[in-house]
Amino acid sequence: MQTQAMSPVTLDELAAFLQREFPQTRVTVESIEADEVLVAHEVGAAELRPGGTVSGPVMMTVADVALYVAILARIGLVPLTVTTSLSINFLRKPRADSRILGRCRLMKLGKSLAVGEVWIYSEGADEPVAHATGTYSIPRER
Repeated sequence: MQTQAMSPVTLDELAAFLQREFPQTRVTVESIEADEVLVAHEVGAAELRPGGTVSGPVMMTVADVALYVAILARIGLVPLTVTTSLSINFLRKPRADSRILGRCRLMKLGKSLAVGEVWIYSEGADEPVAHATGTYSIPRER
């Protein structure tokens, strides 16, 4: 379900922006809520590491894109909003046969910095596989 409260851009606009500006990413925007965004990443053989688990870089990418999308959903399409810090804790082995989902909530959205957290799940599982926090720098001139 897409809620547009507090969002200057639509889900379709954000999805088109990501596809245009970051064609290499496999992360898709699934929903934009007033206080949360949901992104997803398909998992295939290229995303697996030995032992049949999803690689850490895939989960870091999901976290990074989720934060970016959550911020842009609130401030508009400001491409030069950039990551300044990203930290992740891997909690359990993700499922190799399910998409990776990232649920992001912003903890603080200021004029020049945004801080958020992302809970990362294997689709269909209740327990998170990772938790990330990140800070983004927002350009002064938008």
